Amino acid sequence: MTQTDLFNSYDLGGLTLTNRIVMAPLTRNRAGVGLVPSAFAADYYAQRASAGLLITEATQVSQQAQGYQDTPGLYTPEQIAGWRTVTDAVHARGGRIFVQLWHVGRVSHIDFHDGEAPVAPSAIRAETKVFVNNGFVEASQPRALELDELPGIVEDFRKAAANAIEAGFDGVEVHGANGYLLDQFLREASNVRSDAYGGSIENRARLLIEVTAAVADEIGAQRTGVRLSPVSPANGTVPSSDEQPQFNHVVEALDALGIAYIHVVEGATGGPRDVAPFDFDALRKAFRNTYIANNGYTLELAKSRLGEGKADLIAFGHDFIANPDLVERLRSGAPLAQMNPATIYGGGAQGYTDYPVAVITADA
Repeated sequence: MTQTDLFNSYDLGGLTLTNRIVMAPLTRNRAGVGLVPSAFAADYYAQRASAGLLITEATQVSQQAQGYQDTPGLYTPEQIAGWRTVTDAVHARGGRIFVQLWHVGRVSHIDFHDGEAPVAPSAIRAETKVFVNNGFVEASQPRALELDELPGIVEDFRKAAANAIEAGFDGVEVHGANGYLLDQFLREASNVRSDAYGGSIENRARLLIEVTAAVADEIGAQRTGVRLSPVSPANGTVPSSDEQPQFNHVVEALDALGIAYIHVVEGATGGPRDVAPFDFDALRKAFRNTYIANNGYTLELAKSRLGEGKADLIAFGHDFIANPDLVERLRSGAPLAQMNPATIYGGGAQGYTDYPVAVITADA
């Protein structure tokens, strides 16, 4: 394998990507009034359009789906119009962009729900904090979703996917990871339901599969991806006793839908890759289409995994915050800039669109 393989073009469900580098979703808490993407968002994403594929920050499918301050939505005409400015800017730079759609479930606070409890598979509070009123506070006690509410959740994702296409996105990533609603249904510790959505591996996976099927039916399977995090403890996630068979089943079901890709967090989100034993290669082998590998990737690890055929695309997260030109820096070997942790969440242009590109000489 040569280093240039990471920079070769790639066919993703008929979309030609200019390289195999993906910008992972990164929550930045900068949406404006009405949870419309900020005026800076188009510049932010356009600056990073040299990535083969951009995946946006997680975006709410409904008002109920919100769990953090100033995160954007995709369920109102104003939000659709705001995202259109982003997709137009990215496409003008030759980029490809998917939107990540989420429902946070219990990872939320009553302030976002007019004092009412957020929703969850079961009435079990998440041991995590959420960003509210410019600070982090404990997540609120949730209520369990009623059985007759679940079709509405599926419909919210379907409508948001349709809105994504109207807004000019090339596709949609369903957020099934990091302890949010669809992931909460997968886990024994957060899902103690006794109906068709709880108990067995198949039942706990049901909502994720129904949501993905609805999205794929609405916009096409070739424009649909899913993010998974089998062993990540993010947002108070407690591992189940059957993680490997659970996620083997999930991936086999997603494969049957013919979706474009699975985007897998290998290890703890933003943390150790070896947080718990898990055979990620089994997921790769069970899925016929594109496998996007994520978490803690360096250039060397990316080259190795691609060379071994254990991934098709490699997603980089935090490195894209301070390095809008990350692709060229990786290509040339230029050093990476370091992000300012104080400006990750909230604010304006500072720490968002003002990171400079590298000055790269011919012999860099």
